[in-house]
Amino acid sequence: MIKNKFGEQIYTQDDVCDLLMKGHDLSEFSGMFVEQINLEEMAHVLENVPAFVEYDKMCQEDLTKEAYDHRCQETWFMPDQYKELDIAAYVLESCQTDAELQRVGEELLLFQERNLFNLLRYLKYLVDVMTENHVIWGVGRGSSVASYVLYLLGVHRINSMYYDLDPREFLR
Repeated sequence: MIKNKFGEQIYTQDDVCDLLMKGHDLSEFSGMFVEQINLEEMAHVLENVPAFVEYDKMCQEDLTKEAYDHRCQETWFMPDQYKELDIAAYVLESCQTDAELQRVGEELLLFQERNLFNLLRYLKYLVDVMTENHVIWGVGRGSSVASYVLYLLGVHRINSMYYDLDPREFLR
């Protein structure tokens, strides 16, 4: 928040989001805005995305990294069809050769050891939404391009088998 020359609070949309996420009731709000903000619409959006409200509460708790990750994954918005998707079967069906099947099998075991199947489901959902909405994203970045599973899901466009990249580089 900033103040104008008369000492009045000036709120941006980010400021209002922060207040709503922290549970403040803005029905009697009388501040001034830098931009046009529809308070009812913002409140409705935040009410329907529980992750916004729960995030601040989780930050106050003393959680282990694993417990925090698990709690965050529980609040991801993802349609039921993706939550129920057998991601291993989906990725395995995308394979065309025995070498691909072997590579994907090895990677899936690494993902499973780290309890990351829900992450793979979410990435499938994210890629589908971005594709449907004609969002352009990069070719690939960092060690994630070492994963052939992520290549098959469409997260990146680097065929790690072609370049003989070790998937353990990504999943260390």
